Amino acid sequence: MLMPFRVAWEAFEHFLEDDGWAISSHIALNGLMSLFPFLILVTALASFAGARPYSDEVTRILLEAWPEVVARPIAREIETVLTTTRTDLLTIGALLAVYFASNGVEALRAGLNRAYEVRETRWWYLCRLESIAYVLIGAVALLVTAVLVVLGPLIWATAVRIVPWLAPFGWVVLFLRVAAASVVIVIALTVVHLLLPAGRRSFVDVLPGIVATLVLWLLGGTIFGSYLAHFAQNYVNTYAGLASVMVALVFLYYSAAIFVLGGELNAAIWRARGRIF
Repeated sequence: MLMPFRVAWEAFEHFLEDDGWAISSHIALNGLMSLFPFLILVTALASFAGARPYSDEVTRILLEAWPEVVARPIAREIETVLTTTRTDLLTIGALLAVYFASNGVEALRAGLNRAYEVRETRWWYLCRLESIAYVLIGAVALLVTAVLVVLGPLIWATAVRIVPWLAPFGWVVLFLRVAAASVVIVIALTVVHLLLPAGRRSFVDVLPGIVATLVLWLLGGTIFGSYLAHFAQNYVNTYAGLASVMVALVFLYYSAAIFVLGGELNAAIWRARGRIF
């Protein structure tokens, strides 16, 4: 029982030594700045493919795991930005959106390289191209997921008309929505830990950090949402019109800290087993 506690404490100590809070603020700021360009890119791709309505579902999937108090104002701002139909997929604006969205991926790379104590040996432009590829693949994957999520209720309604006794099991559709968001998060975390930082790792190597990240995100989101429900007025009094942005930034800040801590936990486990990075 003492060993897991010692490993967890060592992970936290290395988090502090590796400037974990500063890295977390870097990830949070880049994440917030990357969110809107990424969704603009998704909208452009959806419009280009004739699937514009599904881009709204992508926003819902991305914000599904956020506390409602945090997600609601951000969703309103996103809706404002995306109300204009965008068909500029091949324009300079869309290219810039791709580039700025990739900054968020680069911030995650920097955090994990620091946590895993590895030095990036690839050329910077190769890393940037890789980040851009992840952004494009992620955008397409989320659009496909959105199509499946939207079609789910339609398929269920048809099934209920054919087999009426299925009606009481309507909760399955809600479960599938939550499951879709969860699968997106798990796949994203796995890809990020395995492929983004320098060096190579197996799934078993990164699994403890992924599980810890998911559990702490769930607990942290619940606690932060409860806190905001009672003390949200404090942010309004302090930041006025910027309150919603600051709430989102604080949420992303502690989420990024948990993410980096997950990498530090993996590294601490490797050190305890005498492994070399």
